[in-house]
Amino acid sequence: MGLIQKVKAKNFTWVNITKPNSGSIEYLRNNYKFHPLDLEDCSSPTLRSKLDEYDNYLFIILNFPVYNRKTRRISLSELDLFVGPDYLITLSPGNLIPLNEIFEKCQINSQQRKIYLEDDITFLLYKILNDLQKYCFPILNHIGHDLKDIEEQIFNNKEKKMVREILITKRNIVNYRKSVQSHKNVIKKLGKMSHKEFMKNELSVYFSNILDQAKEIWETLDNLMENIEALHKTNESLISFKLNQVMKVLTVISVVLLPATLLASIFGMNYLIPFQKQPWGFWFSIGIMMTCIISLLIYFKKKKWMD
Repeated sequence: MGLIQKVKAKNFTWVNITKPNSGSIEYLRNNYKFHPLDLEDCSSPTLRSKLDEYDNYLFIILNFPVYNRKTRRISLSELDLFVGPDYLITLSPGNLIPLNEIFEKCQINSQQRKIYLEDDITFLLYKILNDLQKYCFPILNHIGHDLKDIEEQIFNNKEKKMVREILITKRNIVNYRKSVQSHKNVIKKLGKMSHKEFMKNELSVYFSNILDQAKEIWETLDNLMENIEALHKTNESLISFKLNQVMKVLTVISVVLLPATLLASIFGMNYLIPFQKQPWGFWFSIGIMMTCIISLLIYFKKKKWMD
């Protein structure tokens, strides 16, 4: 069974389930009257965020980005919430640091417990979501610094090395967008739940700030996506330009050597060749080859094909 911990407040109980498994789902099934589809959603990862309203509880799924320093990858971490008249149940894989910190504070610090739990469920729900969203901003800043480094490296003649870095950063931005793309809709719905008896506080005051943060995160992600696309195109253009320069040089060399190759083939045939028996015949052939080469180089230079 996943780790099930509880903190009791005056008016409700916060149940925090870390790394939920079949045992945890069975615990919820036996102790609460949740819809089977909601319990099924808790059993397997759900890529989209949503809010389902029932008569006596709310079921919320939100995904948040988590950055792995070793793999340098942003992955999705799912948070499931059941909000009822006298309980708040959170299910997470255990890698959402703000959620873990809030729960630990409520467990070991009576003063912190008063801050988070003395009010109603709405305030605790707001604090959890607000802290999780604030946790997103340092990840955005990290991506911004990565883009700045990539730009500098591109213009320091390290285009090939930056291909992998660009793809890693683009993947992280895409994964980040997946995690927060439905947050605005869920938060808007939460702000309209004041008709629920267990959501009594002025919801517009609590969740308007979170909604603004969600919009800011999405706008920042849009800008980051535009920037990485522009850097990707710039990097590809520079690589293509350098490749064209190499191909130009190789083409010039091939064309310049073509007459010499032709003359060498002619003079190398086992037939009667002019000047074959003359002592200066060899040097005369070399002179013709060099004249052709120099003439072609001068022609290419005048046409500016070698610039």
